[in-house]
Amino acid sequence: MIVDREPGHDALARAAELLRRAVRRRQPVAALTGAGISAESGVPTFRGSGGLWHGFRPEELATPAAFARDPQRVWEWYHWRRGLVLAAEPNPGHRALAVLEERLQDAFTLITQNVDGLHQRAGSRRVVELHGNLLEARCTRCGRVEPLAPEASGIPNCPACGAMQRPNVVWFGEPLPGAAWARARQAAATASVFLVIGTSAVVYPAAGLVEVAAAAGAGVIEINPEETPVSDLADSVLRQPAGEALPALLREAGIVPG
Repeated sequence: MIVDREPGHDALARAAELLRRAVRRRQPVAALTGAGISAESGVPTFRGSGGLWHGFRPEELATPAAFARDPQRVWEWYHWRRGLVLAAEPNPGHRALAVLEERLQDAFTLITQNVDGLHQRAGSRRVVELHGNLLEARCTRCGRVEPLAPEASGIPNCPACGAMQRPNVVWFGEPLPGAAWARARQAAATASVFLVIGTSAVVYPAAGLVEVAAAAGAGVIEINPEETPVSDLADSVLRQPAGEALPALLREAGIVPG
């Protein structure tokens, strides 16, 4: 196995070879994206200076207990976050993944830890949202999920049963949605190429998908300016932001014109 962990043409060429072969043979390809790809669109990350948690304690805002204690405060924070997301635009990394899906159709699965909907706005349709969607609300009684209007404020109520709604996201201490996790794990276990993009790879169980893919024999391509705990599992590492690396990878692989 040839492993390229340094930036430069060799790493890009190796990654392009893996992707080009998969596309030519119409073999399954999956991608896992994290906060880094959306940070390039101006969406704050959870970690580091200026992250979404800066100045807040997660247990005050993103747990079932916090919502039960003060749903108004929690909703205010999520409306603020939603405003940040709605002001952002998909970047070239998001759009490159939409192009890859268009080329591979049902042989491509996009798994995201992000809750901002930017992949869908870029044109992706086969998106598995592991942590939910910030632009939706879920009924606390009947479980019905509804999109939130851009101008929504206060505590919304379910149009079906009238009960209070909550943000349709996975909070600390909650399990991942069962159907989404099953789809994600299946995609990782059957992928011939697995792209790991802009994720710190420290949040489990999502980070474990890289291990699943590598163990099943997938060619793993990591795209991240920083080293992560899964870097050693990668066949090729591109130390660039997704907005630069993904368009370059598609060009090198001949998926889009060079």
